[in-house]
Amino acid sequence: MGKNLSIATISLLLVLASTNAEQVFDVKSYGAKPNADITQALTKAWKAACAVAGSKVVISTGAYKLGLVTLLGPCKGAIEFNLQGTLQAPSDVASFNGKDGWVIFERIDGLTVSGGGVFDGNGQLAWEKNDCNKQKNCNQLPINIRFDYVTNSIVQDITSKDSKFFHINLFECKKLQFQHVTITAPADSPNTDGIHMGHSSQITITNANIGTGDDCISIGDGNQDVSANQVTCGPGHGISIGSLGKYENEQPVSGIRVTGATLSNTDNGVRIKTWPSSPSGVASDIHFEDIVMNNVGNPIIIDQNYCPNNQCSNKSPSKVKISNVSFKKIRGTSSTKEAVKLICSESVPCQQVVLSDIDLAYKGGGGSTTSSCANVKPAVSGKQNPPACINKL
Repeated sequence: MGKNLSIATISLLLVLASTNAEQVFDVKSYGAKPNADITQALTKAWKAACAVAGSKVVISTGAYKLGLVTLLGPCKGAIEFNLQGTLQAPSDVASFNGKDGWVIFERIDGLTVSGGGVFDGNGQLAWEKNDCNKQKNCNQLPINIRFDYVTNSIVQDITSKDSKFFHINLFECKKLQFQHVTITAPADSPNTDGIHMGHSSQITITNANIGTGDDCISIGDGNQDVSANQVTCGPGHGISIGSLGKYENEQPVSGIRVTGATLSNTDNGVRIKTWPSSPSGVASDIHFEDIVMNNVGNPIIIDQNYCPNNQCSNKSPSKVKISNVSFKKIRGTSSTKEAVKLICSESVPCQQVVLSDIDLAYKGGGGSTTSSCANVKPAVSGKQNPPACINKL
């Protein structure tokens, strides 16, 4: 009898432990109401949840207004941000007081962001004021969701909509996974990169659906060990490494793998871009494989003379060294005649570049696709349409 009792007691303790394992902090308990501003309610709920081990902040279905909020760790244990409703950012940029983020997750280990909800950046007014194409040092507009110093975390089943600037930005993150994330903004929304990352490592993006006004994914300096699998991109500017070499002391980029992507009606396909007249830098071990292009401009491109809106000096070549790069099993249609463009630096030519099984047809009338190369001798195998390096620049 005593033995059975002890088993029953242990079972009860386990049940209690599991119920205590995740305490729920619903923002409604802190005064949140649909169609009203919940900035204070969310801040209080987060603070309370962060102070206990194993907690969940819940924002249930409905639309809520939310101002700038920093959800700060470290927390006592794992914490979940469960958004089922829609958060609406202020449309007026002035209310952010020059800050560059709207919802900021900072210094958290063991974060889950989930729930199927929407971060609506209300970016339409901000896009009209964006002058970054004219000025190098333009006003910083708020990013929809920032992850700063976030580790061992997962972001799944959420949507970022109409961000004023980048949708999702990673800085100094490690072991962060994105699954089933949707990002949406019009093709003409400026600088609305889908997922941008800097100085981060062990990042995985799986089954993302990204349509926006800039790069679907952009990988800046200091990133190591990044994989993107089954990403759908379009509209947008493609999937990009860089731009690199804009600033002094940039950190190397290495270990990047993009597989199983589909790009439709994008300005570019898969690309590596570096600025001319740049300080020294390194980009290596970068691989693009099994990618479908549907009516894509510049499907395969290395551009070491990247200089949008003539905002830079072309006086000297880029000093960012690109090596060990492969483009494999890339097929579909190009909206530009020049489907493969490998324009490398005169001062540090690209090395170990591989083109394997390329089949890109020209979508327009009048002839087939072409290719051009400068300062690179790619290793070629399998089908080559267009033939590699038709035009040597």
